[in-house]
Amino acid sequence: MRIIGLTGGIATGKSTVAGFMTEAGLIVIDADQLSREAVLPGSAALKRIVERFGGQVLQPDGGLDRRKLADVVFSDPEQRRVLEEILHPEIRRLAEERIYQARLNGAAIVIYMAPLIIEAGATDRVDEIWVVTVRPDIQIERLMKRNGIGRDEATRIIASQMPLPEKERFGRIVIDNSGPIEETRQRVRELCRRELETRE
Repeated sequence: MRIIGLTGGIATGKSTVAGFMTEAGLIVIDADQLSREAVLPGSAALKRIVERFGGQVLQPDGGLDRRKLADVVFSDPEQRRVLEEILHPEIRRLAEERIYQARLNGAAIVIYMAPLIIEAGATDRVDEIWVVTVRPDIQIERLMKRNGIGRDEATRIIASQMPLPEKERFGRIVIDNSGPIEETRQRVRELCRRELETRE
């Protein structure tokens, strides 16, 4: 079984591309979804987060208030490092469970969608990297529309991340999502069909 890491910059359409891969019959494991699962009420990770950051990061129902936690950690590199030390092993454990299950079920390819897999130095967890990219002007426009923010803020957010051309160098496959959505769907379906055929 081949494990493909799917990544890309903010507002490039990673989730959209992953959805097309699911349509094409591939199993997609979403690291962001696993990060939410890792901190469900009653989980060991949530207990450790509350012990470290205090009860103010909880919602009234006992769930994690991700916005409040972000306010605490993202202005403080040391706090962020502590949070990552709590979360990353749990996310990895959940991912390995899903991958193991996919292997038992006879999957030929599994997509592991992780926005920061390159930045986290975790490319060794997958067999290869596929990168979703867009033209810079489209990335800015899509981020402005998605987040309801101005051009300056969108530009600042994008500038704080690894540049897309740098990410693209890691990719065996680079999927340009700059065009119409149906064009991307057809490209991804054809790509998945071709990759599956090479595994048979």
